[in-house]
Amino acid sequence: MSKAREFIDFWTENSIHAVEQYRTAGASQDVAELSRRLVEAAKGQDISEADLQAEIGEISDYIRDRLKAANKAESERWKPS
Repeated sequence: MSKAREFIDFWTENSIHAVEQYRTAGASQDVAELSRRLVEAAKGQDISEADLQAEIGEISDYIRDRLKAANKAESERWKPS
């Protein structure tokens, strides 16, 4: 696994979260903001934006997909059994 991929996986796990239920304040759902944060955090680890894109393609599309997955998993969790 590449350094960039390891970083992406770690950052995603710790930075992308579902919106909280019942309209309480939750994690950011702003794709542009999260994309910017990922790029900035990666730079701090000497990982370029090009390295990120080589691993995941378009960063904003990747972030959007991860948010959708997190939100779907959260909504499924709240469905009555």
